[in-house]
Amino acid sequence: MANLQAQIDSLVAGLHGPRSGQTTAAPAEVTGQALLVDLLILRGQVLGRIADYERAAELAEQLVRAAPDDDVSWLAQARTQATFHRFAEALADLDAARRRGSDQATLDAEQAAILQAVAYYAEALVLRRTAAERRPDFTTLSALAVLQAERGKVAQAEHLFIEARRRYRGVSPFPVAELDFRRGLMWLGERNLPAARAWFDAAVGRVPAYAPAMGHLAEVDAALGARDAAIDSLRPLALSSDDPEYAAGLVGVLSDAGHPHEAEQWRISAAARYDELVLRHPEAFVDHAADFWLTVGGDRPKGLQLVSRNHAHRATRALALPHRVIPTDSWPADSWLADPDT
Repeated sequence: MANLQAQIDSLVAGLHGPRSGQTTAAPAEVTGQALLVDLLILRGQVLGRIADYERAAELAEQLVRAAPDDDVSWLAQARTQATFHRFAEALADLDAARRRGSDQATLDAEQAAILQAVAYYAEALVLRRTAAERRPDFTTLSALAVLQAERGKVAQAEHLFIEARRRYRGVSPFPVAELDFRRGLMWLGERNLPAARAWFDAAVGRVPAYAPAMGHLAEVDAALGARDAAIDSLRPLALSSDDPEYAAGLVGVLSDAGHPHEAEQWRISAAARYDELVLRHPEAFVDHAADFWLTVGGDRPKGLQLVSRNHAHRATRALALPHRVIPTDSWPADSWLADPDT
């Protein structure tokens, strides 16, 4: 984390407005600011800091204004749009990047992530599998592994998780920690709590500050009856993160453990934060807020109202996306990456 922070600090120190007589940002400046956007998103993911996502989005918008003819600017903005689940806007930004010369492999990877996020799995699979066939490295195989895990193809995903890890050649712990975390999510979805716990623990072992992994580790501990361990994990997360997910999780565990007064304090804190985030980033937080109000938040009518709003939003979003624009019959039939039941 210290190295990541140092990189961010260095890039922030280099930020400056247009120089006298300069109408657009120089390519080196665009590259540096796009890297800063990516690093802020990474720090936001690791530490559970929504403020980092918001700063990244602000920088990306500035970058597009400063360098509207540079595809790197639009790619950076597409990533921030996707981070806040503004998927139609993200696809529009990818189209803008395509018109400015972005390479197809990069565009396909970004589009696949968006299609996967909205559960257009068949379309995403075409892109992920083609990328892995073209270049079977850690990045493409881990992306395919995560997709197969989300599709419930556990055996195929396990094979890909192992193969992706075997091909990792980097030195940063973040990609491998994320891979372990995603593997833990797969087993959590399968209700194999010991396996899920092992992979979340592995992710935390690689990056001790990894908030989502710690949060799900606490969730598994609570489900296994280790409430004190879960509370000890969630308290510091609820204090350090501006994502109310951890405070909401703490409410449930504290209530179950017989600590109603502290639970109520965290409930009030999470409720206020969810209300704020639903106003600022509805696409990303309506469903989370609905789940909160329907459970530990204790306001079922408000939760149902948000559920209805989310359904309407999803319908609108589906109309905005290019459904089935990718021919699924283009899959290679004899590939070792092929899925036997598709």
